Amino acid sequence: MSETTQAREKITQMAKSMFDRGLTHGSTGNISMRLSDGSLLVTPTGSSMGFLDPERISHLSEDGTLLSGDKPTKEMPLHSAFYQTRAATGAVVHLHSCHSVALSLLPGIDPDNVLPPLTAYGIMQLGKVKLLPFFVPGDPEMGNAVRGLAGKRSAVLLANHGPVVAGKDLEAAVFAMEELEANARLAVLLHGMPVAALTPDQISRVIDRFDVDWT
Repeated sequence: MSETTQAREKITQMAKSMFDRGLTHGSTGNISMRLSDGSLLVTPTGSSMGFLDPERISHLSEDGTLLSGDKPTKEMPLHSAFYQTRAATGAVVHLHSCHSVALSLLPGIDPDNVLPPLTAYGIMQLGKVKLLPFFVPGDPEMGNAVRGLAGKRSAVLLANHGPVVAGKDLEAAVFAMEELEANARLAVLLHGMPVAALTPDQISRVIDRFDVDWT
């Protein structure tokens, strides 16, 4: 089985897993994955992550030319920006997951780091999560906003829209996305309550132990 065929099957499997668990719905969300030759596999525009046809997943050359499959997601500017600014990126996942979107709407959240320090794994897998402003879906300015971070963040939250996470490979990106949604759910459930969040010393210990980029 070729690398492209294996990768298409893996994207389909991971996408369905997230869909079946309610992390994405309808035709929302998209995934991309970089192959060894630098080309990308991308979920098609308007497709449901619960019902992907592996053969119809878009295959794009490094310069963005469609090689096979259907037309790619209109959110390609987001995906491209992560690949261009973070050399280690092997996959990008973008969802409209409910609690992450809800978190982006709450007053008083820190736009430089929207996730309060509630769990060690939120820090380990995500670092700081930047809140970006609202953009009309598909607006190329979303990509420019990510490029403006100069590769310093592996995860962002688009206001009134949803999270985007880059990882070294597909599994890492999906697992980090799930961690983001879990922490967002905690933050929403506990919003306004006197929470015993991690202390600055505890945060520093996690950062040092797991070599987390906390810039």
